[in-house]
Amino acid sequence: MSIENLHKIFNPHRVAVIGASDTPTSVGYTVLRNLVGSGFRGVVYPVNPKREAVQGIHAYKDVASLPNPPDLAVICTPAKTVPGLIRELGMAGTKGIVIISAGFREIGEEGRKLENQVLEEQAKFPGMRIIGPNCLGIIVPGISLNASFAAATPPKGHIGFISQSGALCTSVLDWAIDQGIGFSYFVSVGNMIDVTIADLIDYFGSQTETQSIILYIESITEAREFMSAARAFARTKPIVAFKSGRFAESAAAAASHTGAMAGVDAVYEAAFQRAGIERIFQIEDMFDCAELLARQQPPKGDRVAIVTNAGGPGVMTTDALIALGGHLAELSEETMQKLNEFLPPFWSHNNPVDVLGDAPPERYAKAIDVVAADPNVDAVFVILTPQAMTDSTGTARAVAEIAKKHKKPILGAWMGGRTVAEGMQILSENNIPCYTTPEKAVRAFMHLVSYARNLSLLHETPRDIPVSFSFDRQRLRGVFESLLTEGAEILTESVSKAFLEAYGIPVTKPYLARTADQAVEIAKRIGFPVVMKIHSPQITHKTDVGGVLLNIANEQAVREGFEKLVRRAQEKRPDAQILGCTVQQMVSYPNSFELIIGTKRDPVFGSVIMVGMGGVAAEVFRDYALALPPLNETLARRALESLKSWPLLRGYRGRPGVNIDKLIEVLMRFSYLVADYPEIKELDVNPLLVTPEDVIALDARVVVDRDILAHGVRPYAHLAIRPYPEEFVTERKLKDGTRVILRPIKPEDEPMWHELLASCSTQSIWFRFSYLFKQTTHEMAARYCFIDYDREMAIVAEVEEDGQRKLIGVGRLVADANHEVAEYAVLVADRWHGRGLGGLLTDYCLEVAKRWGIKKVVAETSKDNARMLATFRNRGFEFNEKADQDVVLVTKTIA
Repeated sequence: MSIENLHKIFNPHRVAVIGASDTPTSVGYTVLRNLVGSGFRGVVYPVNPKREAVQGIHAYKDVASLPNPPDLAVICTPAKTVPGLIRELGMAGTKGIVIISAGFREIGEEGRKLENQVLEEQAKFPGMRIIGPNCLGIIVPGISLNASFAAATPPKGHIGFISQSGALCTSVLDWAIDQGIGFSYFVSVGNMIDVTIADLIDYFGSQTETQSIILYIESITEAREFMSAARAFARTKPIVAFKSGRFAESAAAAASHTGAMAGVDAVYEAAFQRAGIERIFQIEDMFDCAELLARQQPPKGDRVAIVTNAGGPGVMTTDALIALGGHLAELSEETMQKLNEFLPPFWSHNNPVDVLGDAPPERYAKAIDVVAADPNVDAVFVILTPQAMTDSTGTARAVAEIAKKHKKPILGAWMGGRTVAEGMQILSENNIPCYTTPEKAVRAFMHLVSYARNLSLLHETPRDIPVSFSFDRQRLRGVFESLLTEGAEILTESVSKAFLEAYGIPVTKPYLARTADQAVEIAKRIGFPVVMKIHSPQITHKTDVGGVLLNIANEQAVREGFEKLVRRAQEKRPDAQILGCTVQQMVSYPNSFELIIGTKRDPVFGSVIMVGMGGVAAEVFRDYALALPPLNETLARRALESLKSWPLLRGYRGRPGVNIDKLIEVLMRFSYLVADYPEIKELDVNPLLVTPEDVIALDARVVVDRDILAHGVRPYAHLAIRPYPEEFVTERKLKDGTRVILRPIKPEDEPMWHELLASCSTQSIWFRFSYLFKQTTHEMAARYCFIDYDREMAIVAEVEEDGQRKLIGVGRLVADANHEVAEYAVLVADRWHGRGLGGLLTDYCLEVAKRWGIKKVVAETSKDNARMLATFRNRGFEFNEKADQDVVLVTKTIA
C-alpha cells in the first residue's frame, strides 16, 4: 500500500466520532471528550442515532446526516456494525478512518470474517485508508488532535511513536507525560488490516517535525515493505525498536543445523541491524535512547573517558561499560601531562579521571576539555555526586559551556535527588543527556555505539570483489528445476553439492556406492585416504547415527567401513531407506577451521543466511551470525567479524589465519544461490573447511519447499531486501559506435562515482544538483550510491578506457512512496557531451520506469540547460515554465 491520504487521518479538518456517547465508561465517551477537550480547532461531529446531543454537542443520527464529509472518522461501535459504516463513509467521501472497535480476528474465525468484510467494502473506495481495528487510536499533539481513548494528551515533541499494543500505549503515555516527553505522532496500529508500520514510517519520514521514531513491535507482517521504509528513514534519523516475544519458539521443526540455531528473535535482530534500527531491551530505555540518538552525533568508537568527583562511581561506571562491551579509553601521555598541570596532586592519575570531591565547576570543565581533545577518546562521561563542597548547578553550566567546543558525545550522570535536579535540567536544555545513575548513562551510550555501527552498514563502501559467473543462471535454473521437482524433500549430498559447485563454491565430490565392491573401485579411482558416509534420504545428520568414517586408508578398510556404516544406520534408524554409502576424497589441511554456512526460510523475513563455527559441535558452541541476503563484501565481513571465533580466523598466537577474502567471496556466492532459488527452504554446508589458502565444502544438504515448487512465487518474494536488479543491465551504443554498459548503480561504484563528479564542470554540477560544492564526500556518495532498489533506480553508463572501468554518466529515478510518480535527473561527464549519452540514459530510464510500474516521470531543469531541454522536448515531455522562476518543470506520462 501507499501513504496516500494518510494526511486525512493525521491532519484532518473535520472529524466524526461514530458511536459518540454520554456514558462515562464507554470508549465513545472518552474519544469525544478527548477530541473536544484537547483543543482541536477543527470541526467535530458526534454520531449517535439515539441522541439529539452528546456531551452538549449537537449529534447526528448517521453518516448521511452529516453536513459535510468528514476527513477522518473514528469508529467506536460494535464490530458487526463496522462493514456497513465503511460503506456509508466511503459513499460520503471520507478517506481517513480509525477503527477503535474490538471483536475482529483477535477473537477468532468469526472476527476474521468481519475483517474481510471491512476490506471488501474498503476496496470499493480507492484511496480510503484505515488504521486498526482493535486499537487505542491516534494522537497528533501538534494540532491538539486526540482521537483515542487514552487518559490524557501528551505535549508536542519530535518523537513518532508506533505501537502494536494498545495497553502499552496507555502506560507509555502516562510515563511520558510525567517526564515531560513530547510526540509528533502517537499511533496504536491494532490489527493493521490496511495501514502498516511501514506506511507510518514513510509518512513520518515525510514530516519534518518527526526527528526519531520509537516502535513497539510484536510481529512484522510485510517484511519487504518494513525493511525498505525503515532503511530509508534510518539513513537520516534514528529508529528505536522494542521487540516483545524474544523467546518464542519456531512453529516448524528444523531439519538442519541452521534451522535449529536461527531462532525467531535472532532473525529480528539481524533484520534490525540491516535496517539501521537500534533495538532496546528495557522499556525504560525507550525515550532516553530515542532522544539521545536524535540529539547526539554518533561516536566513532566505544572508548570512553570518565570524569568524576568520586572514586566509587567511577569504578561503577567502568564495570558497567566493560560489562556491555565498551572500553575504557587509554589516555595519551600528552593528555596526562595536561591534567597533571592543574589537577591536585592526589587525583587518580588514570582513567577514570577523579577530580576529587572538592572540585569546583572550573576544574570539572577543564578536565572535560582536555580528555575530550584526546584522539584516543570517543566519548566523555561526566559523573557528579553531591558532596558538601559540590556545586551541581554551577558544574552543569560549566559542562554545558565546554561541551559546545567538542563534537564528541558528552553524557552526564548527576547522582542524587532534589539537590542535583536543577543541574540535570540545565544539561538537558543544552542537549546534553543526563541520567540519575552511571549504569543508565552507559546503557544509553552503548545504544549510541550500536546505532553508529548499524548506520555505518548503510553507508560503508564495499570493495569491488568480482563475483563473476561463467554460466547462464537462467539456463542453469532449467537444469536444476527438474532435480528439485523430481527429488525428495531433502536432496542428496551429490545434488546439494552440485548447486554449490555451479555457483563457484569449491566442493569435495561424493560418489555413490551401492555395494562394498563399488565403494572399493571408487576409492581406488579417487585415491586414498577417503571419507565414507551413509546415504539415506531420511538421515539428515549422518553423525547422529555414526554414519561418517574418516581417513580410510586401504581397500580392506573400505569394505569393512561399508558394512559398518550400513549396520549402524539400520540399527539406529530402522525406518530409513539405506541406499548405500558415498565415497569422497579425504581433505585435510594443517591450520584449517571448520565453519558452517547455511540458509533458513524465516516465516517473516524470508531467507536468512547464517555463518558460524561448524562441525559436530556447531549447536553446542552456538557461535554464529545471521544476515539477510543479498550480501556484499562489507556485509559478509561484518558477519564474520561478529563471531567469537573471528580472532582465530584472522590468525592467533602464531597460528596463521584463513583466506578471509576467499571466505567472503564464498559467502557472497552463497547469497546469490539463496536469492536465485526461493524453492530452497533450508541449506546446510557443514563443515565448510577454511584454510590459509582455500575454502571447500565437505558436506551439504538442501531442504526443498514443496509448496513453492507447486505454486511458485513472484521474483525475490522470499527476500526481505531487493537484490541487485540484474534484469536492468544492458549494453547499448552511442551515435559514434562507442559501446556503453547501462546498469543500476552499486555501493562498490563509489570510487568511480567520485571520479565522475570530479570530471564535471561547475556548470554541469549546477545543472544537476542546483548547488555547488568543492568536492564530493563519502556522505554524499552514501546518498547516491547506496540505494534501495525498491524505491530508487540509478542507471550508470560505464565504459572501459585503457583497461580501466569508468562511469561517464548517470540517470536517476526516485519513486514516491506510492510508487506511481518518479523524479528524474541526469548527469553526463563534460568530455562526453554532444555524443548522445544524455538521450541514451533518458530513453533507458524511461524504459526502466515503465518496467518498474511508474505511471509518471517528472523532472526539473534550468532554463539555461539547452541540452536537457532539447532532450525532454524530443521525448514528448510536457513543459511547465514559470516566468518568475529559473526552473522548468517537465512531465511525461508513461503509457
